[in-house]
Amino acid sequence: MDGQRSSRESWASSEGVARSMRSNRGRDTSPERALRQVLHAAGYRYRVDFAPGPDRRRRADIVFTRLRIAVFVDGCFWHSCPIHGTEPKTNADYWIPKLERNRLRDTETTRALEASGWTVVRIWEHESVADASARVMDAVSRRRRSLGLPD
Repeated sequence: MDGQRSSRESWASSEGVARSMRSNRGRDTSPERALRQVLHAAGYRYRVDFAPGPDRRRRADIVFTRLRIAVFVDGCFWHSCPIHGTEPKTNADYWIPKLERNRLRDTETTRALEASGWTVVRIWEHESVADASARVMDAVSRRRRSLGLPD
């Protein structure tokens, strides 16, 4: 193949890494499920894995559609957490630009949603469920008050 990878060939550096990458979930991660459980128990109702804006490929983890609140639970590695994000040592030529594109896409998504009247709450996977749920509940409360709705 003259040094080029086929579309089916993995960028993983080993079969173990490939297996780990395949096991990464796009939705219903442990931090998402824990946050949803607390919010649901508190009486909040929302959409899961929903595209709040016009770009249907950019989906939020939790969305309060009527209130126009989008919640993203970002993984520390995949979204370059300033505290826990790491720079890959293997295949760095691939991974570093990939992670930078993720970070830029997150920023662009947040700006586009906010420009169209959405409130965006970004939560890192390392945040405690108590802190994360308090931030979401506070955003819901503020939005309800701004719309003149009962809290």
